[in-house]
Amino acid sequence: MAVDASSVTTPRDPGEEPGKRGWRDRGGDRERRTTSWTALLSLLPLGLLAIACWYGQYVRPSADEWCFLPRVRDQGVSGLVDRFYNVDNGRVANALMVGAYAKFGVAGHQWFGPVSAVIMLAALWILTVLVLRRLGQRVPLGIPLLIALTVSVVFFFACVNIYKTFYWPAASVSHTMAPILAAAVANPLLLAHGRAGRIAALVLTVVGGVFIGTLSEETSMIVLVVGGTIILFAHLFFTERVRGYIRTWAGCYMLGIAVGMVILMTSPGSVHRRQRYGAQSTTDMLSPHNLTVAFKAYAHILVKTMPTWQYLGAVAAGVILGLVVRSAGRRSTALKPVRPLVLAGLGALVCLVSGYLCTVITLPVFGSRATSTDRVWNDWLLLYILLFVGVGVMLGRALRLRTNSRSVTGAATLAAAAVYAGVCLSLVAPMTHLGHQMHVRAEKFDRQDAYLREQAAEGKKTAPYTPTRVGHMLEPFGMKSGWPVQCAAQWYHLDKLTHGTRIP
Repeated sequence: MAVDASSVTTPRDPGEEPGKRGWRDRGGDRERRTTSWTALLSLLPLGLLAIACWYGQYVRPSADEWCFLPRVRDQGVSGLVDRFYNVDNGRVANALMVGAYAKFGVAGHQWFGPVSAVIMLAALWILTVLVLRRLGQRVPLGIPLLIALTVSVVFFFACVNIYKTFYWPAASVSHTMAPILAAAVANPLLLAHGRAGRIAALVLTVVGGVFIGTLSEETSMIVLVVGGTIILFAHLFFTERVRGYIRTWAGCYMLGIAVGMVILMTSPGSVHRRQRYGAQSTTDMLSPHNLTVAFKAYAHILVKTMPTWQYLGAVAAGVILGLVVRSAGRRSTALKPVRPLVLAGLGALVCLVSGYLCTVITLPVFGSRATSTDRVWNDWLLLYILLFVGVGVMLGRALRLRTNSRSVTGAATLAAAAVYAGVCLSLVAPMTHLGHQMHVRAEKFDRQDAYLREQAAEGKKTAPYTPTRVGHMLEPFGMKSGWPVQCAAQWYHLDKLTHGTRIP
């Protein structure tokens, strides 16, 4: 996290003598054992991800994708970018990512889940490795992967609607991938060495900020909150030698976000979207009445999401990390010692403020549906999951530093592993149940798809369509407005679809 600097000064690990390599030499067997059971524990979230990716073959188009597919087929990705910028919402980067999977038709939807899962897991894994390295901490092999898997699995599957979070490509691009990609923008900073490396990191950060700014408004708001917090409170965490650069980096990220949001908000598509939904002006949106309504809506959302007991899996993984992490022996030249309660309290405040502001900016579009449009919560829920992991790390490290008893730390590790395993196993049933529903829907969809294509091939201009729903997704004839009936008809080269009552 710093300029050519690596770690926080940490107390010597229990039992490690001055001037000796200690834990690495005398604890080699213990580290190998830790690596072994960590690998076994990682099989649980890996297995869950594998099951989820396998069910990706049953994904079929829904909602917005009925309109994306024919446009990309007929006009290419550039046609979709033009549509987003001039008509729909102004999200240029979003259009590029949507076009990347829509150009492959139904197969693109099927492969989106597995491919995006690999990308997001890799981004979190690299971020974890780089953070630990910059903090000057050493962990057994497999621990960074375990942490990345934990964040991924809890984020993807311990949620209100797994389908919209993981399988629905349009929602995942905007609200699942977006916050993870935003976190990955920190990777160039963590990799930077030397003057050229630091300058390159700043340039990449600005570019990344512009991309995120035209990808997701909610994630952009979160970056602004986190960046502002870094600038305001850098004196609490960073030494004077690197404080200026860290603040410059945060400022560059915020600048990129601001540029991206200006591009988005001033686009004809964004203006049209606000007019279409009757969204208020910025002045009205920030009025005391609307801020109060947003606060009540946010409180309602928190009541629905925070009791999710599977979040304990994130805490448990953090405890395991805190129990096994060891100092690499390098003194810090970048970070100040910080009281854990101060760090946790500030992190909680950032989470609360970010979530509230995201609710403020979504309320004008969704209105009362903001408390039920669960896909837009994911942008800020990732912050909470990261906070839970961090709290777990503090608890595990505090326990390790306050006891010399291996039996105590061993029992704590075993308890954390048991909780972690329980969380992973509890997510299997909802996943398999959804997978069965997706399979049933896919079979119905494919029969109807073949029928509609036959009708078009025979020269028919009209054909019946029966909605096939999964995961509370919208389908043609699912709304009074008829959306997206005409898009589906265009996809099948028909002039019109009528509301059918049975699958052919």
